[in-house]
Amino acid sequence: MTAAWSGERNMASGEDSLIARYFGPLATAAGAFGLTDDAAILSTSGNDLVVTTDAIVEGVHFLADDPPDTIARKALRVNLSDLAAKGATPSGFVLTLALREASDAWLAPFATALGEDAQLFGCALLGGDTVSTPGPTMISITAFGLVPAGRMVRRRGAQPGDRVMVTGSIGDAALGLDVLKAGPVAAALAGDAAARAMLIQRYRVPQPRVALASAIRDLASAAMDVSDGLAGDLAKLCAVSQVSAVIDVPGIPLSAVAAGLLGQGVIGIKAVVAGGDDYEVLCAIPEARLEAFTDAAARAGVPVSSIGTVIAGAAPPRFLDAQGGEISLSRLSYSHF
Repeated sequence: MTAAWSGERNMASGEDSLIARYFGPLATAAGAFGLTDDAAILSTSGNDLVVTTDAIVEGVHFLADDPPDTIARKALRVNLSDLAAKGATPSGFVLTLALREASDAWLAPFATALGEDAQLFGCALLGGDTVSTPGPTMISITAFGLVPAGRMVRRRGAQPGDRVMVTGSIGDAALGLDVLKAGPVAAALAGDAAARAMLIQRYRVPQPRVALASAIRDLASAAMDVSDGLAGDLAKLCAVSQVSAVIDVPGIPLSAVAAGLLGQGVIGIKAVVAGGDDYEVLCAIPEARLEAFTDAAARAGVPVSSIGTVIAGAAPPRFLDAQGGEISLSRLSYSHF
């Protein structure tokens, strides 16, 4: 592509036309130069620049018949979720598209939705690349955020006594994928179109907790987003922080639909805590800062729940049922390999 966009280019090439038509209008930041150069400028004003990258691949992170507008939103939002968990304010992103064909029917709604989310979250398109592929469609985004110098919240830093907090609800996205794949959840909800639609939307269009970024930056001792499953991602955070945790499973926030399916025995709690694609924020909050954090979350309109406590030790986190018995988890999270 042209402009802050890499790749082989010829005068009036098909790639130039594709960029100009679909993505040029999205490049509103001054440093993007209207996508007419080979690089962009992102000013940091003395802040630290936080960089994250995630790719989504057809057949792995989205289905071939998913609407292109939801694919665009997911591609950007999974990166914004990472920035939010680091306490960073979104600033810009670059986009790489690997496409089997350049179809207007796919690209037009994709670009429109991407532009809407870029504006909604204040994260401007700065450039990228387009390539053809004989394989599945792949969208890769590298997003940039800003934090005051030395203030990025890492996975490392959780301390014994910290409360384990999570935003939103857990498990809906994995259940939405089950609906799309006509699994047991789809069968159980055959007569409830609204419930099926809610779960599918949670899978296709995550809600990055950007509004909570400043509170995470100011109050959390450690944080990360939940992308591969709550149990596995908590284990990662604890391992880096060199601590463990005890989790009260009944305290894990579930949507009414997920709670109903659990109560009916359609799903088990293991599927909920090990399912991927939640894109909620998991963080450790010192007890002395808990009230300030919950107040900040309420002002931001982001639901938060206390689900356990960080403890000393190197053992994997323990998940306890309502009677205090330990739940054995054979699988902690989704894994690509």
